[in-house]
Amino acid sequence: MKFKRRIQEEPSINLTPLIDVVFLLLIFFMVTTTFNRETRLQVNLPKAQTETKINESARLEIVIPREGLISLNGQTLVNGRIETLLRGLELESEGNLDMPVIIIADSEATHQSVVLAMDAIGQAGFDRLSIATQDPEQPATQDACY
Repeated sequence: MKFKRRIQEEPSINLTPLIDVVFLLLIFFMVTTTFNRETRLQVNLPKAQTETKINESARLEIVIPREGLISLNGQTLVNGRIETLLRGLELESEGNLDMPVIIIADSEATHQSVVLAMDAIGQAGFDRLSIATQDPEQPATQDACY
């Protein structure tokens, strides 16, 4: 008896459909991805036991007391809305967005007031923000209203 040998082919995997699916997924993710441009502020946090003096004539100072009535360069704002603070920043800076902005918040001020001030600074277009501490012996002065 003679046995005939069968020639068996090597099993192979066709990669063409897999590559097609990968390219379709890549195109899908590229088309559906959204790119957000977020505003970023450079924040200089206060350091303990240091006394740095900043040129007081060319800066914007936002004071947030415990009561929540925000003042800008010594003038109390009429309300705590972000639009009011934006308008005050625009008037005080006279379009100069290179001015440093300093936030001085009371330790018992609400977090919402500080975040609102930081948000207004970012929306106004300023990119230099410092958060300062204040000696308890030196209360903030508040004169007129916007």
